[in-house]
Formats: sequence, C-alpha cells, structure tokens
Amino acid sequence: MIFAGGLVVLAGCQEQVSETLPPPIAMTEEAVGYFCQMNILEHPGPKAQIHLDGLPYPLFFSQVRDGIAYDRMPEQNYKIRVIYVTDMSKSADWNNVGRENWIAATSAHFVVGSNMAGGMGSPELVPFSNPDDAQKFAEQHGGQVVRLADIDDATVLDNAALNMSHPSDEIAHTPDEDDYRGRLEKLRKE
Repeated sequence: MIFAGGLVVLAGCQEQVSETLPPPIAMTEEAVGYFCQMNILEHPGPKAQIHLDGLPYPLFFSQVRDGIAYDRMPEQNYKIRVIYVTDMSKSADWNNVGRENWIAATSAHFVVGSNMAGGMGSPELVPFSNPDDAQKFAEQHGGQVVRLADIDDATVLDNAALNMSHPSDEIAHTPDEDDYRGRLEKLRKE
C-alpha cells in the first residue's frame, strides 16, 4: 500500500518536469531572415521562427521551407526547442500574412507543391491550422495537404540546393550578391 502511494507521488513529480516551450515572438522591423539576412516583413508568404535551447531570441526565416530545411540539416549547434510557422488560416492574404499568427509546425497542415513561391522566390510549404483551409488552398493553387512528419527531406533540402546552384536568370544580380552566391556554392561543394 505504501509502495503504491509512492508511485503516485513519483508520477506527479514527473508531470511537473515537463518542458515549457517558449511562446512565438511577433515579427518586427528588426526581424531578419537567418539565411538571407534581409527584413522578413518585406517578403510575401508565410514565415518560420525557430527557438533554440540557450538562446534568448528565435531565428527567423523568410520562408517556411527554409526553416524546415534548417531543422533537417545535420549540423546544429543548439537543440531546437520549437518551430513556429505562420498560420495561413488566420492570414489576410499572401502579401499580408500577419505578425502574430503563429502555430507550432507539428500542429500545422502543410500544402506542398503549390504554384505559390515563398518570400525568397522558391517553392513554399504553406501551413494552416485548419485542414479545410489547407485543402481549399491546394484546390486553388495545386499541391497536396500533408503533416510535417510526412514532408520528405528532398522537398526542403534538394530544392534549396537546386535554387542556389542554378539561380534564375530573371533575378538581377549585384556584384555583392554574386560574390555571396559564389561563396555559398564553394561551401556547398566542400
């Protein structure tokens, strides 16, 4: 009888140990994309933010796909605590996605393979809290509705490498941008 009571007490202690995740942070004019180092409010489409263990502020990403790519890359210095993505179910439209309407990536329904390009002009993973909204978006813009765990690595990683290796001729390149792309390409080959 005493032993059984001890188990109840221990079980209660384990519940108190559960980790409290940091809340999402509203986007401000100071929020810059981790990869592009550009103001993310200047780009259309959904965004991502990743909270890392030991860091006070999240990393922001100009595209959801870039945030998921970061998560899938093997070289991480910090443990990822949580990934938040823009909830397009609560967004006004593609160009006005909102600053505070975030959803945990693990709770979102993503449209993969739509004809909508993300903020950096690459294929985008479009997140919704409401699966019906995701399905309606897929019917209008193509693609299929999947959960985060069902998005394969090639969807986020191969497209990133392809777009970096063969930048569109339609994009105007500055000498600084070309130098930056050259350095990234060199790192990719190493």
